[in-house]
Amino acid sequence: MSDFVQIDLARPRLPEWLRKPETHFESVHELKRGLRQRNLHTVCESARCPNMHECFHRGAATFMILGNLCTRGCGFCSVPKGSPAKKEFQLDGDEPVHVAQMAAQMELRYVVLTSVNRDDLPDGGSRHWAETVREVRKALPQSKIEVLTPDFCGDTDAVARVLDSGPDVYNHNMETVSRLYRRVRPQADYQQSLDVLAFARQYRPDVLTKSGLMAGLGETVEEVEELLRDLRKSDVHVATIGQYLQPTRRNLAVAEYVTPEKFAAYERYGLSIGFQMVFSGPFVRSSYMADLVAEQAAPQ
Repeated sequence: MSDFVQIDLARPRLPEWLRKPETHFESVHELKRGLRQRNLHTVCESARCPNMHECFHRGAATFMILGNLCTRGCGFCSVPKGSPAKKEFQLDGDEPVHVAQMAAQMELRYVVLTSVNRDDLPDGGSRHWAETVREVRKALPQSKIEVLTPDFCGDTDAVARVLDSGPDVYNHNMETVSRLYRRVRPQADYQQSLDVLAFARQYRPDVLTKSGLMAGLGETVEEVEELLRDLRKSDVHVATIGQYLQPTRRNLAVAEYVTPEKFAAYERYGLSIGFQMVFSGPFVRSSYMADLVAEQAAPQ
């Protein structure tokens, strides 16, 4: 079997290993009702994650704070973009408490927080981030908290502010290889994201660091291995690698469907260069099974 399957962009066909039926509708609707009652968002819904039904059924969700409109226009992402002038960009001061209440209602042992990019805010939204972590910690003192943050435009004060609020895991996704940044993440910078991760590791060496990337955007094996080496140079503990799936027709097309065998090879390579944990597979997402990933990555 070849390492990847080329597809006809005019008539894309999912290979069998990427066919995942939607189930557990009752669990999904119940959780959505609770979220809507508190005006909360999840990246699971906004990014059209294929694992949403599975995760909602097991009582897991990644809360997306700072609203549901992003100031950036990444080619892979289906989260709505908009102008900061819109009233929808106004911060909801009750959001941190509402997130904590919802997490407590779900009795979560592991809480994952992420956000849109808010380049319009002087602090990138980092104070709101920190308040949310503190409120969740207050509501669920025994739970673990993972933060999946934006790059804050490289502002290390903002990164430090989030870390000072006490998360257990600091995650920032690289998303793709250096060569593809201009097309995939036009308002981001490859080295800047590496620097954010390196700073997080140095500033809070007790916090697990993590990053993720998508395969299938046109990268080569050598480029993925280079990215993994760059992450290790930044002393990142955990890497996640999953298949990019086009969320809407407005987003970048899939260049290739990477086989499970190739994902397994990426995992072996990552472990061979010193990662504590590499979670690699077609349906892997940065916050998918995050509790189990963190548990396996923790020093024994």
